[in-house]
Amino acid sequence: MKKALIVVDYQNDFVNGALGFEGAEKLDDIICTKIEKYRKEGGHIIFTFDTHEENYLNTMEGKHLPVKHCIKGSDGHKLYGKVAKMVDFDSYIFDKPTFGSLELAVFLKAEGYDVVELCGLVSSICVLSNAVMAKAALPESEIIVDSTATDSFDKEMNIKTFDILKNLHITVL
Repeated sequence: MKKALIVVDYQNDFVNGALGFEGAEKLDDIICTKIEKYRKEGGHIIFTFDTHEENYLNTMEGKHLPVKHCIKGSDGHKLYGKVAKMVDFDSYIFDKPTFGSLELAVFLKAEGYDVVELCGLVSSICVLSNAVMAKAALPESEIIVDSTATDSFDKEMNIKTFDILKNLHITVL
């Protein structure tokens, strides 16, 4: 069984930076444990990076969310905490200029994973978007989101996100 863990945007700016929120730092150990488990079992580890340029405020996203964040090369763009030390030679990395990554979806389809699990930030935006992309790329594979390994600044939307994922036949742990 071919498996992959996608760590979505667990970056400084979403934990303790420009768009950080209380509780995001608590995911650090949980995500590290998942990475170790997947590596031990021979699964692939994929990291996505929300990636913007200095002109972010002039982009469509920047006009709707006018907070500069995850600017390529900045401290806010880097992975947070212990997770930052988990990137290895066998990791796959995707910089993404928007919520969902078409490049990631194409990669997932080409690899033909049987199971894809997502964790990271933010549940109601980038985790949701990439879970939907994964489901579209691999409609017969199991797509999983662990509710203990993702969170949102909006707790009500976080709960609604899990309901939406379930309705899309994505497994929520």
